[in-house]
Amino acid sequence: MNYDGLMNQTLRQLKPSGIRRFFDIASEMEDVISLSVGEPDFSTPWHIRQEGITTLETRKTVYGPNAGLLRLREAIAGYVKRRIGVEYDPKHEILVTVGGSEAIDLCMRSLVNPGDEVLIPQPSFVCYEPLAQMAGGVPVPIVTKAEDAFRLTPEALRAAITDKTKLLVLPYPNNPTGGIMRRRHLETIAQVLEGTDIFVLSDEIYADLTYGGQPHVSITSLPGMRERTVLVNGFSKSFAMTGWRMGYTCAPEPLMCMMTKLHQFALMCAPITSQYAAIEAMEHGDDDVLEMRGQYDLRRRFIVDELNKMGMTCFEPEGAFYVFPSVAVTGMDSETFCRKLLEEKHVAVVPGTAFGDCGEGFVRISYCYSLKHITEAMKRLREFIAAHSADRGGV
Repeated sequence: MNYDGLMNQTLRQLKPSGIRRFFDIASEMEDVISLSVGEPDFSTPWHIRQEGITTLETRKTVYGPNAGLLRLREAIAGYVKRRIGVEYDPKHEILVTVGGSEAIDLCMRSLVNPGDEVLIPQPSFVCYEPLAQMAGGVPVPIVTKAEDAFRLTPEALRAAITDKTKLLVLPYPNNPTGGIMRRRHLETIAQVLEGTDIFVLSDEIYADLTYGGQPHVSITSLPGMRERTVLVNGFSKSFAMTGWRMGYTCAPEPLMCMMTKLHQFALMCAPITSQYAAIEAMEHGDDDVLEMRGQYDLRRRFIVDELNKMGMTCFEPEGAFYVFPSVAVTGMDSETFCRKLLEEKHVAVVPGTAFGDCGEGFVRISYCYSLKHITEAMKRLREFIAAHSADRGGV
């Protein structure tokens, strides 16, 4: 059979994830230190795991409501209100999804018609562009720059908007750069969107991991933005619940109806055991988030200092758990740097080009690993930089 001819052509042309490629290579090598994947090294807090175990022991293993357990949606509504100050109706404006990625997919497929343009600030997470394409949309990258702390500027946004623009992805705190948008920055974006019919997909999966003493601000909290914004969040990063596959989305009721319909046919409902665990996280997990964020902050400051000392210029990220340093000191491109570092020093990081062409010259390094793990990786990286700087006539 002609399998190539029978397959979905849009899907066939999509490139595999650049993140997983280096992770897969590293997993087959010995003595590798991987700083390549955003997988928290913390275990899911015990009281959350215990709730999941109790659910299994009491045989709560049946299908749940399509939109998620009402108690969980109520807990999410309470969490969102106290965190970002925005109210959502748990019965009609909140949907529990299988991870944040499903929520992004539902938003794209519910809003985007063939030919609609989706604006995507880059560097950014690998899923936005392919999901836009699979929805029939046209991804339009907007390049963000290190000198702007990788923030989306109103000038760049205004220049990218056309009469075909349907959706703006707002991925902050950002993966891979760690960049964030403070209130004053978001206000300028809201001003550009005022008077248009452009929706915003605000991916806030790292909202609880914002550093520097100022809390995360959601664009949904600004005047006129709630009715045009799809808020996406989840439990993977804040509560170290990656394998539980728990996410959620909040949106105006008319759009939520469409997203729930699609969710019904594609997945029916999120895992019920995970939902009960998520209720425990929402209701009693605030202290866990604070403890983990404190540890991430310690690692963040250590790794930024180390990178800058060895000549890998790195702006200070204020969110998520990634740094995005320049590799210019070595004279290598991003791909070559990552390949040689893995081969010579058995340290795995991700080339910046995995997150868009404008990521050339940078690499993503995750600091969601233990300080011991990171310290050894920095030692090997320092040796690597010293050797290749010497190759270029450095010291």
